[in-house]
Amino acid sequence: MNIISASRRTDIPAFYTGWFMNRVREGWVRYANPFGGQVYEVSLRPEEVHSIVFWSKNFQPLEPYLPQLEAMGYAFIFHYTVTGLPRVFESRVITLEEAVRSFRRLSDRYGQKRILWRFDPIIFSNITGPEYFKKSFENLSRKLEGATERCYFSFVCLYSKVIRNLQRLSEGNSLQFYDPSYPEKISLVEEMVEIASSCGIKLYTCCDEALAVDGVRPAQCVDGGLLYELFPNKPRQTKIVPTRKGCNCVQSRDIGAYDTCPHGCVYCYANLNYALARKRFEAHNSSCDMLLQLQPCLANNRASHHRRHGLEQLTLHKTVNVGTDL
Repeated sequence: MNIISASRRTDIPAFYTGWFMNRVREGWVRYANPFGGQVYEVSLRPEEVHSIVFWSKNFQPLEPYLPQLEAMGYAFIFHYTVTGLPRVFESRVITLEEAVRSFRRLSDRYGQKRILWRFDPIIFSNITGPEYFKKSFENLSRKLEGATERCYFSFVCLYSKVIRNLQRLSEGNSLQFYDPSYPEKISLVEEMVEIASSCGIKLYTCCDEALAVDGVRPAQCVDGGLLYELFPNKPRQTKIVPTRKGCNCVQSRDIGAYDTCPHGCVYCYANLNYALARKRFEAHNSSCDMLLQLQPCLANNRASHHRRHGLEQLTLHKTVNVGTDL
């Protein structure tokens, strides 16, 4: 049984719900390894899916379909990113008020253990310093109090593409970004611990165990222990397969694709630039078996699919590279 990640690489609930539901109804999906280009096929039949880990900044498009997924027998949890950052950093995400209402609806229906808040990333700049994040985190914690038990956080990773996008933004907006020292980070995290604790929320540091001060735990965003607690009828998943340095996640199959999220957040790790992501979003085919169509679509050729299905499933398990998020 596979854990399906939908998706770290793009926002499937916000932009590709139609495609996702088509793949669920068909019972299979193909996706490409972004680092090697190999194309893999994985079953989405309920009896062959351990659980689905959804990631999004906007679950509203997916919400009407969740009862259907539940009735079909799927188990799922939600990583909901609500940052409270200025709109200049994420101008196309839904409003904070919309996100909070959606967050609370999911919590009311599925329980606070199944909806996980991501306060991620933290970006230090001349308009978003420690005091800004302290106030923003406290505001959001109060709004989400009682709706979740966990908050996952991280400071922005300054990959080269992120630096380029931040530089473009700073040139037109008089913004200055900087990478804070560890003492600065720890100081903010300690204040966040106090705030979170007062709201009944536990803090988890994603991919940076050095920030695991008192009251903070190293994160396992795809958490085998949590999934077993929530869905004890499913086999316990224990194999750690990191997606990047410092990651503690158990193995999952990510069915998304990079450079396809039209949110266009300037800090995004998954997009080179907004124009490319928007172009791919507008060109995507919701009937295709791949979100990003790198090969001819097989979704309408069931005979070919059935002939290849058994062999491809075997190939999937033989060719997976340990340490790569597939």
